[in-house]
Amino acid sequence: MYKEFAYVYDRLMYDFDYVKITDYIERIFEKHYGSAAGKKPALVLDLGCGTGSITMEMAKRGYDMIAIDGSEEMLSVLAEKNQKFKINTLNLKYNIIDFELYGTVDAVICLTDTLNYIKDKNDIKKVFALVKNYLNPGGIFIFDINSEYKFENIFGDHIFYEIADDISYVWKCSYDHIARACEFDISLFIKDERDSHGRYERIDEFQIEHAYSENDMVRLLDKAGFSNIITYDDLSFKNVKSESQRIFFVCNKNNKS
Repeated sequence: MYKEFAYVYDRLMYDFDYVKITDYIERIFEKHYGSAAGKKPALVLDLGCGTGSITMEMAKRGYDMIAIDGSEEMLSVLAEKNQKFKINTLNLKYNIIDFELYGTVDAVICLTDTLNYIKDKNDIKKVFALVKNYLNPGGIFIFDINSEYKFENIFGDHIFYEIADDISYVWKCSYDHIARACEFDISLFIKDERDSHGRYERIDEFQIEHAYSENDMVRLLDKAGFSNIITYDDLSFKNVKSESQRIFFVCNKNNKS
């Protein structure tokens, strides 16, 4: 997953407002991090960072950022952004199930449904255990997931597409209610600017995301020893609804743990 796809990923994610997402993360920090007014984390880990759009936005706002992803190609795109904007982040290639750090951090974020790509709850337990291990006491953990409602009603067995001059795609979804798994077959057609005949290169990508309920994740966080576990509807501080498409989870590492 994510090889040639890494280099067109940002183009396909154009509808994600990374500034708005980062604004929301900062509001969560203000509401749930530390006891002193205005206190915010200094060192933040972006787990499953992809091409690092959120990593970079947070770095621009003064956070010291560590970025972890399992894709060398995704990290290469992030390195290009580091060079372009003259912003240094520590970029590490690890599977998020067994990542390592050389010290602890104040906050961990894991966004844009990264955890939905994990098939086994035992592997999610491993991620939560590692996050807790590398968080400073009182540290904050924020992540999101695509909801079961979204898999069943938005993705379902639908086909999405976009046709543009430089890039087009066909995105076919297939959701298995019993396996609680959604398959994505993606075909991309990218214009080759070097080709005088205006031909397109085709890239095929196959991905699977797995559905977890709000209660699934809360139970796993509780078992991992996190405290103050709170859930929010997408980019808000409202309660999760049955029709919520994206769910945010916020929790802390106990000062004594």
